[in-house]
This record gives sequence, C-alpha cells and structure tokens, in this order.
Amino acid sequence: MSTPKSPNSILVVEDDPVLNRLLVKELRKAGYEISSAASWAEARERIVSFAPNLVLLDMKLPDAEGFGPLTEIAHSRPVVMLTAYGSVLHAVEAMRLGAADYLIKPVNLDELELVLRRALEENQLHTQKELRSSEVHGRSQDALIGESPAMLRLKQTIRSVGQSDVTVLIQGESGSGKELVAQAVHANSPRQRENLVPIDCCTLQESLFESELFGHERGAFTGADRRKQGLIEAAAQGTLFLDEIGEIGPAIQAKLLRVLETGRFRRVGATADLRGDVRIVAATNRNLASQVSKGLFREDLYYRLSTFVIDVPPLRERVSDIMLLAHHFIHRRRHSQGLPVLAIGGAASERLCAYAWPGNVRELRNVIERAIILVGMGDTIDLAHLTSLTPGLPTGLALRPYELESAPSLAGNPPVLQVVAEAPGPLTKTQVFQGEPTLEAIERDYLLILLNRYKGNRCKVARALGVSERTAYRMMDRHGVGN
Repeated sequence: MSTPKSPNSILVVEDDPVLNRLLVKELRKAGYEISSAASWAEARERIVSFAPNLVLLDMKLPDAEGFGPLTEIAHSRPVVMLTAYGSVLHAVEAMRLGAADYLIKPVNLDELELVLRRALEENQLHTQKELRSSEVHGRSQDALIGESPAMLRLKQTIRSVGQSDVTVLIQGESGSGKELVAQAVHANSPRQRENLVPIDCCTLQESLFESELFGHERGAFTGADRRKQGLIEAAAQGTLFLDEIGEIGPAIQAKLLRVLETGRFRRVGATADLRGDVRIVAATNRNLASQVSKGLFREDLYYRLSTFVIDVPPLRERVSDIMLLAHHFIHRRRHSQGLPVLAIGGAASERLCAYAWPGNVRELRNVIERAIILVGMGDTIDLAHLTSLTPGLPTGLALRPYELESAPSLAGNPPVLQVVAEAPGPLTKTQVFQGEPTLEAIERDYLLILLNRYKGNRCKVARALGVSERTAYRMMDRHGVGN
C-alpha cells in the first residue's frame, strides 16, 4: 500500500484484534500516523487526544452498534465504515448520515488505499474552500508563525513571488514547514480563490502516481471501472503542490517535464491531450542539484522547477521563534477543546529553546501536543511534561540494539525503565524513561541515536535498522526526526 504521509492520521476502531493489528500494521507501513481502539468508549478518548484526520470505524462494536458513533463524529472528520454485514440499504444510509465511504469485510487493502486517499483528499479540498470563504487572502489558522530575521525574510520573499505565476521550488529540512510556505505562496497569488491541490511524491508508487496526477479513462487498467479526474484537473486555475519532488522516478519526471513545458497532459488510457492551467509549486528536503550530478534527477526538469527557489530555514536557525510557535500550538489545541490556555514554566522554556529540533517545527508541535496531554488538569507545562525531548547525543557511538532493564522506582513515581544502547568498550548510552515507554517512544529515541551516529545518512540508518531506505524515511517522518 502507499498513501500520503503525516500529518494524515487515522484512528482504526475495530474490536477484532487480528484485523485491528493488520490494519494498523499496513497503514503504518504506508506512511500514515496511526492509533487504534477496540471499543467506542476507547475511541472517544483517542479522538480527543490523537485528533485523527480520518476514522476507520467498525459498524459493530462491543459497546455500540449501528450508525450512532458515525453520527457523533461525521461532522468533524471523514469516517469510513467497515462491516461484515453489507447491503445496499446499509451503504445508502451510511452515506446519508455523513460517511465518506463504506467497505465490506474482508477488506481488500488496495481498495482500502483508494478509499482512504479519496476521502482525505476530498476533505482537504472541502476544508480549503471553507478557509478561502472565511479568511482574508486565504490566511489560515496554520499561517507561518515567527518574527525572527530569517522568517521576516521568508515572508517578504513569499509576498514577492506570490504575485507572479512562475514555478517555485521550496527547499528545506523535513518538518520545517515547506507545505505551509506552499500554502502561503498560493494565498498571495491571483489564484488564491481556486484550489491548492497537494500530492505527495514520496510514498506513491509510480503506477498510482501517474493515475493520481493525470487521471485515467474507464478500462485503462484492472479496476478502472470509471473515468477518474486527475489532480492536475482538480487544480485547474489553481496551484498544484508537489511535495518531496525529489522522490519521483524517471518515467514520471519525463511526463511532468512535458506538463511544465507545454501545459498539456494525457489521462492514462486516453488518446487525446488535455490542457492544464495550473501553477506548479514543488518542495524537497533533498539537494536536487546534487541529485542531478549523480544522474538521479533530470537536469532539464530541475531547471524548470527551480525558476524561483525558496529556502525554508530550520528551526535551530530561528530560536527566537520557538516560544511563539509553542504558545501558538497550545492556543490552537486548547481553543479547539474549549479549555483555557496553558503557561510554560521557566525550566521548560529553557529546554525548548536549548533543544536542537532535528524534526523542526513538526517535532515542536508534537512535543507540545504530548505535553498538553500530560498536563491533564494542570495549568502549566513544566520540564517533567517534556518527556519526549532527549539531551544531545555524543558522536562516534557504535550502536547495538536496545535492551530494556528495570531500574528502582522513585518513591511515589511509576517504575523507571532504562533503554540502553551499548557500544564495544567503555562507551554506553542510556536513555531513561519514567514509567513504561511505548515501542513508539523507544523507536523514536533509537532513530535519534542512529541519525546522530551516521550524521543523518538515511542509507546507513536504514542498514542499521535492517529496513529499506524508504521505510527508514517513513519512520523518520512519522516521528518528526531526520532531514
């Protein structure tokens, strides 16, 4: 399977433990941020704390049956229903009550992929239309935050290039806010009232990429039972945002170059060309010039894309913006929950400003949202709530897999677990967790150690993990770490 990466997050609500684990495993491998629940009561809690973009909901749960749960949440996010007892009447009623789609068990994973992608894309387009109708110049709640010199220069650059119609290439580290920059370019352009359509180049298989980008005719391939409009058509008179453009293969590079040069494209299975009036904005965390020199990226396409280049500064180069961003994330989350804004304690502020933020703004947002959950009924985020931040790690550490060792608990506190990355000889790196760490927390810290050890080299990190480079990339992106 292959799907857009985070921030597209999904909550799987399924009481069958085998199917629940299968769905979580496959969707997580595909690049989604995933959480799961086995009952409706548990699902309610996860919707508040996890805030998923979409809910995959079983129609029959131990504590809820029928369409009650659907009607409770369909107004706030897309819901795809799952049932073992399908009928036309059930499907019609589910759609009438707000379901994005309806699938019958056993679930076909390829069909599930297409359904999830379509539901998320349609919801994103709907949200963008709502924002455009209610906000001046397309400014949204997630506007670029920061008053540092680097951010002021970036905002001025966006205002300048926005008014033209040139192709823009946005360069920056993972999590630095490249998609927000693309949104700002669109919002400052004459096309602002039309669609901004994003497409993730990193996780789409090449065969799916062509169909998603250009569309397809009925009968073009197995399963193509109707004509499908491509994203270039969906972005007509608007902006097409190609995220992580450096990941596309040679065949798609050639076809994309034709679109940029002629404005024309052809649906899969079609015999006639169509003309696409779209502005192309692309983003990458790779050095495309280096990719060109290695023969991994077409030189002519690179020059077409880089008509105007915007470099997004990493968070470590705009330290004065860290607290502005932290307070922004607190206000946004607490306001959505109808709760008062939290303060940030002095020690916590110092830790936030001293941390290197390898995952940039995305990592900061995740840290703050986790801290908000840990605060509970308190009114201040303290150092103890920043449990996911780790001190700087020494370089030159030869790593072995984690070992878990019990450590004596402190009076009145949960047990402490030590996570040990041990090197040959006297060097040992120990991570200490209060309570019982989740596998996600351990995985994230181990990634940080490997990234530090191999100076961000994704290939070497993947080799150490025993996974493919693409899988390592998805893991880094899911945890908001790495470049």
